[in-house]
Amino acid sequence: MWKPNQPGTNPTNSPDPIRPQPAAPLNNETTAPRPVSSSTPASSEQATIGKSLTIKGEITGSEMLYIDGHVEGSVSLPGNRCVVGRNGQVAANISAREVVVLGKVNGNIHATDRVDIRNEGSLTGDVIAQRISIEDGAYFKGGIDIRKPNASNAKENEPAKASTTPAAPVHA
Repeated sequence: MWKPNQPGTNPTNSPDPIRPQPAAPLNNETTAPRPVSSSTPASSEQATIGKSLTIKGEITGSEMLYIDGHVEGSVSLPGNRCVVGRNGQVAANISAREVVVLGKVNGNIHATDRVDIRNEGSLTGDVIAQRISIEDGAYFKGGIDIRKPNASNAKENEPAKASTTPAAPVHA
């Protein structure tokens, strides 16, 4: 029998064939959000607000949040992801690392990384983020403020001073 820890063994003589993993559904609306990549903060916990729940007040936390119910007030999840599901109706300002809108949001969104408004999503409010994605069919009414990741890199992105001053006239 093949043992993976023994050097010089041939894995093709394994009695069990390697079976392909089932493919993930293409449509995110019926499943929970994709797991966060390893380059993001290590938070594997996810809280869910079900579609029959109504919450009025301030929501803060240090884990991912999936909202499929009604929320009024404010949502603050620094460094984490907030997903407003297809049934979600949020009348709140949302502050998180990443925000995905599949349902309806009335309020401002401040994301330190990105905001995704999916094709059935609706957002009425201003967005502050590094990146934003608005799919065809999505509704958006508000302003967008794209912020650079670091203020310290702003000097590197500014044009050189020589290019901002007019060139001396050339006499022929």
